[in-house]
Amino acid sequence: MTPAVTTTPSNPKPVLVVGGSGKTGRRVADRLRALGLPVRIGSRSGAPAFDWNDPAGWPAALAGTGAAYIAYSPDLAVPGAPEAIAAFAEVALAAGARRLVLLSGRGEEEAERAERALQASGADWTIVRCSWFMQNFSEGHFRDAVLAGELALPVGDVAEPFVDVDDIADVAVAALTDARHVGQLYELTGPRSLSFAEAIRAIALASSRTVRYTTVPPDAFVAESRRQQVPEDLIGFLRYLFEEVLDGRNVRPADGVQRALGRAPRDFDAFAREAAHAGAWKD
Repeated sequence: MTPAVTTTPSNPKPVLVVGGSGKTGRRVADRLRALGLPVRIGSRSGAPAFDWNDPAGWPAALAGTGAAYIAYSPDLAVPGAPEAIAAFAEVALAAGARRLVLLSGRGEEEAERAERALQASGADWTIVRCSWFMQNFSEGHFRDAVLAGELALPVGDVAEPFVDVDDIADVAVAALTDARHVGQLYELTGPRSLSFAEAIRAIALASSRTVRYTTVPPDAFVAESRRQQVPEDLIGFLRYLFEEVLDGRNVRPADGVQRALGRAPRDFDAFAREAAHAGAWKD
């Protein structure tokens, strides 16, 4: 596919960004606004409010929109996600929102079921299937561990082609604004695979911090997460990812960023340098 050319209608309908306060959603919303497009944030605090557990509120959130970016919470890997995506697509189409862009995960059977539900819906769909986010280390659950000097996970030497969330947002916005992306499934990764230990070494070098990576048994990870009062649903989801998805199935980088945008994805070392410069790992 040739590089995307963003098109802006003269009188555009709002784009509903479901999960608009999350890592990908807020970046998608910011980019859409920068293009002069109206944005509606789909969240519990939005107006109208959007809650995946309250389908009765979906029609109001979608009313008058022309497209939607869909980041399902807590994750497409959880039971019930495919049914929720199918139901959301039905409501979106009834509201006139035909362009639907779904954030999905690599190597997750339940996520692929959700993808198929969207593909069968009749919508003008695009799927962005992503690997682990680089920003998990700078904005998410792992940041506190980096600041504490040790990241301990039940993962050994398996490598992962971590993807930059800014690349995800760029692809999602291209898909929301350019019809050439309709019907495309993009697997988004970084340009190379790294183990978690290698990722931590890159962060330590970029941030001039002493940080180490330690492999721990799954039960020890769960016990420590509970000690830190991590919510049980998040603990269970992380354990599922570490024990089942991080088995080497996703080690090979994909070409989705290049296909969608006509450029290479950002490398982990560049992410670490820029995040360190921005103060991501300052105490």
